[in-house]
Amino acid sequence: MINLNRVVLVGRLTKDIELRKTNSNASVCSFTVAVDRRFQSQQQAGQTADFINCIAWRQSADFLSSYASKGTIVSVEGRIQTRSYDGQNGKVYVTEVVADSVQIISNRTGNGMPASTGSYAPQNQTFTPAADPGYPDSMDDDFSNTPALDISSDDLPFY
Repeated sequence: MINLNRVVLVGRLTKDIELRKTNSNASVCSFTVAVDRRFQSQQQAGQTADFINCIAWRQSADFLSSYASKGTIVSVEGRIQTRSYDGQNGKVYVTEVVADSVQIISNRTGNGMPASTGSYAPQNQTFTPAADPGYPDSMDDDFSNTPALDISSDDLPFY
């Protein structure tokens, strides 16, 4: 039997990132991602959002606090974690996504991040912008000088 606890979310940040430091000086930030959910009932079709609490540590937290703000579209990969603490009215249970990797999909704020994307994945130990300013703005520019391919359905082995 294989157990797997993996989550991938794409949504908008609901507020600006606030970076905190632990007693051991590790960076941490809690944030909420609004993820669209489509629904269809007999009366109507529509869309609503789920608000997912997330937490990022160390370099991922530093990256988010530097480049992301309210409204930024992010992709979060991580795992679901449930924890509890003693609150004023008894034990409080919290379920959240602990981010292993965070990517900025779209940043509308113009705060120094490249216009399209950037990411930080702690396991790589490097920050790698997905779009370099030296590259063309669209994929179409990369193939504008190549001739069109003439492929028929007979050429496809799985058609």
